[in-house]
Amino acid sequence: MKAMNRLVSYISECIDEPIVTFKPVSGGSISSAYRLETGVKAYFLKVNRKPTALPMFQAEKEGLRAIEESGTIAVPHVHLVGSLSSQAFLLMDHVKSKRPDGSDYQRLGMQLARLHQTAGERFGFTGDNFIGSLPQSNRNHTDWSEFYWRERILPQLKMARQKGLLPEKAIPPEAKAISLFTQVFGEVKPVLLHGDLWGGNYLIASDGTPYLIDPATYYGHSMVDIAMSHLFGGFSSSFYDAYHEIIPKPDNYVQQIELYQLYYLLVHLNLFGSGYYASVASILKRLFS
Repeated sequence: MKAMNRLVSYISECIDEPIVTFKPVSGGSISSAYRLETGVKAYFLKVNRKPTALPMFQAEKEGLRAIEESGTIAVPHVHLVGSLSSQAFLLMDHVKSKRPDGSDYQRLGMQLARLHQTAGERFGFTGDNFIGSLPQSNRNHTDWSEFYWRERILPQLKMARQKGLLPEKAIPPEAKAISLFTQVFGEVKPVLLHGDLWGGNYLIASDGTPYLIDPATYYGHSMVDIAMSHLFGGFSSSFYDAYHEIIPKPDNYVQQIELYQLYYLLVHLNLFGSGYYASVASILKRLFS
């Protein structure tokens, strides 16, 4: 508690506002989270002591800023990133949220589609970031299939192999993988992604404004976000209807979803262990054997 009191006092000095109260709130499994009140404004604070926490928060700030600057969908504005006495922190606006209704999901779908119309020159991002607590490489590529193999699938396969979670024979040859990706994905242009769009990474504000949170942002294929949204649920049919009115479903829709979900299932395998092995092994066997 003393460490938190010092941190809150430090933040108060940095933003030049008196913080009246702070209390812990639910904020995810990676970092501790707090709501800070100044009397006129509320802030959301993430705190983490891990050695990778500061670069993780800096990467989150860059991702949120890229989405914010697109002008397509709201994100909490970041005010401060830093560290004090081995505690890394990220300070942003607090968003008072509500349970979504059909029109909220519709707005979320429309605004996500607008985000996915924000074009980039290359696949990747200005720097590497994180997917959960795992590193995510964003080296730039001009070819999407090569990017998806070398910066997404292969690093996770290697990690799973090193952890003893996958046998060597489960890793497909690079040429075979890239050939399959090219066939299934077709021509892809780089657009701005959230990068980790499951049901816990959006909020609907009390006034109905959709917000994206906790991004793993980069320029990639729009179907990556759609695939992740399907993986664990949390999105209504009105969300998908509104989205696909603006960005129609591509050919090979189901197969694209499966290949993009492979990345997130590998991430979960590496984060949480063998409970995800069957799902990963099934996709690898069906598509690459």
